[in-house]
Amino acid sequence: MSPGPLRGVRVVELAGIGPGPYAGMLLADLGAEVIRVDRPGGQPMFDLPHLFLNRGRRSVALNLKAPGAADVVLRLVAGADALIEGFRPGVAERLGIGPEQCMAANPRLVYGRMTGWGQDGPLARTAGHDITYIALSGALRAIGPAGAPPVPPMNLLGDFGAGGMLLAFGVVAALLEAQRSGEGQVVDAAIVDGTVSLLGMLLGSRAAGVWSDERASNLLDGGAPFYDTYECADGEYVAVGALEEQFYSEFIARLSDGASSPAPSRSPDEWPALREWIAARFRTRSRNEWAEVFGDSDACVAPVLSVAEAAEH
Repeated sequence: MSPGPLRGVRVVELAGIGPGPYAGMLLADLGAEVIRVDRPGGQPMFDLPHLFLNRGRRSVALNLKAPGAADVVLRLVAGADALIEGFRPGVAERLGIGPEQCMAANPRLVYGRMTGWGQDGPLARTAGHDITYIALSGALRAIGPAGAPPVPPMNLLGDFGAGGMLLAFGVVAALLEAQRSGEGQVVDAAIVDGTVSLLGMLLGSRAAGVWSDERASNLLDGGAPFYDTYECADGEYVAVGALEEQFYSEFIARLSDGASSPAPSRSPDEWPALREWIAARFRTRSRNEWAEVFGDSDACVAPVLSVAEAAEH
């Protein structure tokens, strides 16, 4: 197995929850040596879910509020390439381990910060979680069925996609620059900002007049009958993503299986009738039977598996 493209890079991770540990996991998976500074006693509510995220790195228990704790962190930083932390704005500075203190000990250091609202602004020092960050960004309102409340996409969109993933990306980019210039920098990642970045295509489509704020009325939000999920005869579901014409044609051909099928038109005016026909066809067989029908095709149809089923697929 390859040692990874970040071999030889050392990262100090000040333990947190959610996006910070995920960023540390990604950096460790890429070959970095990540040393996690844990709180003594941990946080029982969050320890078990984070066992997976905390893989691949060594840890040291340290009470960051104790006398001399800042000196320990600064000694670790002196021999590191990067540090990542997820405190509220101002906390690291009060502890004596903010960007100014750490970069004085190591001018080449990449200092990665993870917050929900950013370092400044009216909400910067208030608490939040994934659901509140994506709510304010506009993303949450776009997810879910028409005529029903928005559906939280677990914490995949905010914490992990917009937060931890983009923090790790920013840290790697800054490490590349530090190799060139010999100077470190602060990477300031905020979940609300990252969510807006992930909304780039949606925002562009809306500006072009081809995306509606009404849920389940657009091409990729369940509005289009050929990009949605359908219940099968056994109560399980399949996912359909037959967007391109050639994939759509294959989808209709396999789904009809000799039965009369709708005209080859994908006009939004005909979506209700098309959806009704598709739903009726999928209710004639079980999910696994449909998986066999579409398994070797370009129809872009897949069974909707549980997490346990996916692990055995």
